[in-house]
Amino acid sequence: MGLNIGLAGAGLLGRLTALALTRAGHEVSLFDISASLQPKPTEHRAAAWTSAGMLSPIAEMETGGEEVRRLGDRSLQLWQDIDRYLRSHTKNPLDLDAGLGLQLEDSLMVCHGSDLGSAQRVLRLLDGDESRVIKLNSGQAAALAPGLKTGLHCWRLTGEGHLYPARAMQSLGAAIPQTSWHLGQKVNGLMPHRLLLDGSEKSFDWVIDVRGIGAAGEAPVRGVRGEVIVLAAPGFKLQRAVRLLHPRWRVYIVPRPDEQLVIGATEIESEDRSPISVQSTMELLSAAFSIFPSLAEARILATDVNLRPATPDNLPWISIEEGLIRINGMFRHGWLLAPAVIEKALGDANLC
Repeated sequence: MGLNIGLAGAGLLGRLTALALTRAGHEVSLFDISASLQPKPTEHRAAAWTSAGMLSPIAEMETGGEEVRRLGDRSLQLWQDIDRYLRSHTKNPLDLDAGLGLQLEDSLMVCHGSDLGSAQRVLRLLDGDESRVIKLNSGQAAALAPGLKTGLHCWRLTGEGHLYPARAMQSLGAAIPQTSWHLGQKVNGLMPHRLLLDGSEKSFDWVIDVRGIGAAGEAPVRGVRGEVIVLAAPGFKLQRAVRLLHPRWRVYIVPRPDEQLVIGATEIESEDRSPISVQSTMELLSAAFSIFPSLAEARILATDVNLRPATPDNLPWISIEEGLIRINGMFRHGWLLAPAVIEKALGDANLC
């Protein structure tokens, strides 16, 4: 018999957790401070809406090590199952492809000749399996990334990919119609079996806290500012994510549908949500232009800023006690790690 479960938070973790629980036969009530299933950039919304959707278990070993690679590889397997489920069980509310926009075409890592020493230090931190980090010659690089500037050093990272966050969030929301949604409802506190709301309290067999930065003070997380830029680039034929290695920052360029792409992302130790700065804009655009000169004629469609929830070691945090699960600290790895982290947490609690 299914259990009655209360979920605090309707971001990526909340939607994926609700999907896993409803597929397992549980009854789910989901509470979120946002008033909309598809909040606008000007509204309070989860970090997942702002992200680029990269799935890079190899590249992220630079900062996350073996744990990120292991969880990331598992998540890529789970994403394929989730994508199949969404395509067969849901219709996107915007009448789009009901899947995730999932592309598993590997990714590229590039650097300028002057930065080769720094890049090689990064590469030594990545997976030792030579089949997963492949050095490309100029012809191979140009074939995989049309328009890439000549003279760059380039590596292909196998077993990587990306998805389209907005489409994925919409499809995940549409996939759980049996969930009881409580939008515009702030969770003021929680404890085993209970959620504390404005003027009321609700009881459940289990409570799960996936509020991200909204749980600061109750979970060991801080907000880390991230900024992205969305471009329209007619004729730009990129099919896979490209990551630029630089001594000071990592910049990625990720394709999106309709000849668009996203450039990101800054990583600033601040909980400031104000609009993107001039410095960040110049650095991101200059970095992208330095490897794809044809982007000089691209148009800036949007910029976005949000806070990533990060723990002291920047790795996911799970806490389980009878009647209460807390999952947080996805940092810059939300799309990469969320399915595997949720699988572990719900499995450890014997809920799935």
